Amino acid sequence: MNEREPKAQIPGLNRLAFSATVHCLTGCSIGEVLGMVLGTAFGWGNWATVVLSIILAFIFGYSLTLLSLFRAKLSATTALGLALAADTLSITIMEITDNAVMLVIPGAMEAGLGAPLFWGSLLISLVLAGMAAFPVNRQLIKRGWGHAVLHHHHGHAH
Repeated sequence: MNEREPKAQIPGLNRLAFSATVHCLTGCSIGEVLGMVLGTAFGWGNWATVVLSIILAFIFGYSLTLLSLFRAKLSATTALGLALAADTLSITIMEITDNAVMLVIPGAMEAGLGAPLFWGSLLISLVLAGMAAFPVNRQLIKRGWGHAVLHHHHGHAH
């Protein structure tokens, strides 16, 4: 713990970082799972499936943030700028982590939609992705960046 950081601030910062990570992971997970399912169902190769998963993870990750910003009556330009600033690094870390895990677990990508190996590997990859993004989100919020820039635009923890 940093001696300049008051002890009372740590739990609040950790809760906020956890909330931001879960929020981001939710959007990423929707896109990642959809991409993996579609790529596997269509019989695509690993790299095509990974690219689709990454694209969908970014789309869904940004979309969840944009929805809350639109509810706060922000313009599309302002909301998009805030979403990009808040989520890009977190989504990038999550995508690198979860796709790397899926690719290194033997047979995970080829297992098929009915195989426990596919779903178990995907679950593990998403949990590890969230764990990898948490400390980064925490540091960003601590510095007033990342999801910290969103909080004054709506009344609840993001």
